[in-house]
Amino acid sequence: MASNTYKNPASSRTGKRSFFSLLESFINVERLFENGLPIQFLMPILYVTVLCIIYIGNLHFAEKNIRKISKLRVQVEDLRADYTTLKADYMYTSKQSEVAKKAAKLGLKETIDPPYKIVVKASE
Repeated sequence: MASNTYKNPASSRTGKRSFFSLLESFINVERLFENGLPIQFLMPILYVTVLCIIYIGNLHFAEKNIRKISKLRVQVEDLRADYTTLKADYMYTSKQSEVAKKAAKLGLKETIDPPYKIVVKASE
C-alpha cells in the first residue's frame, strides 16, 4: 500500500504561471505605493466611480420602466377588447327590434301610426 506524501510546490510548477501571478507582477503594488497614496489620481477615480454608479442606476431605472410599459400594454389590450365587446353588445341592444322586445315584456307595444305634428296657434 502506498503512503500519502506532500507535493513540493516548487516542483509542481512546470513553467506555467497563473493569471493572478501575472497580474501581480504586472501591477507591482509595492512600487505603486512606495511614495504613499497617489492623491493626484483620486479625483478622476472618484469621477469615474460616480459616473459608473449613475450609469448602473439609470440602467436599472430604464429596465424597470420597460417592465412597467409591457404590463401596461397588456392591460390596454385587455381593456380595448372589453370596450369593443361592450360596444358591440350596446349596439345590438339599442336596435329598434331589441328595444321593442324588451318593451313588450313591460306591456308596451310599438305604434303603427306615423307621428304627427301638433300645431298651437298663438291666439289660443
